[in-house]
Amino acid sequence: MAAGGAATPAPWWELTIPATSDITEGLTNRLWELGALGVLEEEIAGDRPRLRAFFPATAAPDTLLADVSDYVGALEALGFRPAGAPHVTPLADGAWADAWREHFRPVAVGRRLVIVPPWIANADRDRLAIVIEPGRAFGTGHHGSTAGCLVAVERIVARDAPAYALDLGTGSGILAIAAARLGVPRVVGIDDDPDAIAVATVNATRNGVADRVRCALGDAGALESEPAPLVAANLLSAAHHRLAARYPMLVATGGALILGGILDAEADAVEHAVARAGFMPDERISREGWTTLVLRRGGSRSATGSPGRAERGESRSATGSPGRAERGGSRSATGSPGRAERGESRSAT
Repeated sequence: MAAGGAATPAPWWELTIPATSDITEGLTNRLWELGALGVLEEEIAGDRPRLRAFFPATAAPDTLLADVSDYVGALEALGFRPAGAPHVTPLADGAWADAWREHFRPVAVGRRLVIVPPWIANADRDRLAIVIEPGRAFGTGHHGSTAGCLVAVERIVARDAPAYALDLGTGSGILAIAAARLGVPRVVGIDDDPDAIAVATVNATRNGVADRVRCALGDAGALESEPAPLVAANLLSAAHHRLAARYPMLVATGGALILGGILDAEADAVEHAVARAGFMPDERISREGWTTLVLRRGGSRSATGSPGRAERGESRSATGSPGRAERGGSRSATGSPGRAERGESRSAT
């Protein structure tokens, strides 16, 4: 049913809307707030990505269309690029769940990791499985930003063997869980969203690392924590600018700082802002238009000896869609329209 069409009884409703990259985060968050049971971001060949949101029979399709249209109109009035018109169609009972599950297939990341949903039992046995339930917390591994951060975590753990790691904007807990599975004995995940903390705690237990991963509600901008040799922050660019002066208090001297949720075009500005706070560029990983920055605090250089090395064109996720912004992720706290990865589910984790 297109915008303005008459509602018909249906077991489920699916709302679809083409969306530009700068509004997908906020729009995904809004769809969750409207009662979506699941939200997907799909890449369409030769066209803009689209969001697909699934709602129960009790949802009023005309109300959904009006709300989403008003929300998108408000974003456009603020200067964001326009989205397409929303459409709502009825779904047969269970069809939304099939579509949701089909989107989340196992995805191999880096050299050692594979991200799998809990309904798939036979993951690649040659890799460490990270089991993540797609839901309202950012970070299922399908988004380019989360995948880039996972690659960086894997490399730094292999190279530095940190005894402690801090995950800012933990979302689903995927980065914290990966660090623990890769051998970090103590990891703390921080998020300002109680839903994310609940999801991350369940995921840590599901992956058998609850004894090494502690998830806590908090604001990264006000966090008091011992400096960690590894800090990951899969947020949005605006949040990195806001936190640039705070990062030196959270990263140990010589330690590694992983920054995700950065569009390729924004990477230089974020890197420059954090470098002014005392960090040295060490590595860049670019996936699907999203850059992950690795920096070192103080004068310590990584074993690669190649600060600023760019790694372009890495393999896409199994879905081929960016998914985050998977809300997946942590909140920007900046007045941008949303959180970085809700959508695959919601943490820019």
